[in-house]
Amino acid sequence: MKILPFLLASCVAATLAFAADDDAGFKPLFNGKDLTGWHVRKPANHNAWAVKDGALVNELKPGEHGVDLITDAKFWNFVVRYEYQVPDGSNSGFYLRGRHEIQVLGDFAKNEATKNGNGAIYNHTAPTKFVSKPADRWQTVEATVLGNKVTVVLNGVKIHDNVVVDRATGSELDKDVNAPGAFFLQGDHGAVTFRNLRVKELPKE
Repeated sequence: MKILPFLLASCVAATLAFAADDDAGFKPLFNGKDLTGWHVRKPANHNAWAVKDGALVNELKPGEHGVDLITDAKFWNFVVRYEYQVPDGSNSGFYLRGRHEIQVLGDFAKNEATKNGNGAIYNHTAPTKFVSKPADRWQTVEATVLGNKVTVVLNGVKIHDNVVVDRATGSELDKDVNAPGAFFLQGDHGAVTFRNLRVKELPKE
């Protein structure tokens, strides 16, 4: 009778150890309290970003135009993880090196993977599968960038595998695809919420 509790405790310990190992080397991009380490792209424009309950919330109303939020730091090779919620029909994006957009789109009802849809490398490569979640669900992303290749896992499913990104995908900070760049959150198209943004830098090849 004592064996079962021991086995359960062992399984929990192993799971926690695996989770800790899986998170090893990751550093937060957002502290959950304020915008330290970030700046807006066009300070003169309407800024709808706010920090609420440990998340970055863009409260842009329909028809309004806002600003993008950019990291002060720049990166080359890395693994980045983040979560987001996007209302039905709303549009945002997460930019790798400030040049390659992973589309964030409230398109659950469409049930179709396209090169401009949720999870796409915008206007470049469609996801291999449609795995978007409804507007009230958190969606998870892990993107790995090595040189000019991008791999993306959306909601636990690999949707891009070593896709070559040799050009900027639109609304980029610059077109120098061979240089380190910042992350930025697109904030000029619609409401969106991000949380748990973290990055692990990888050696430069």
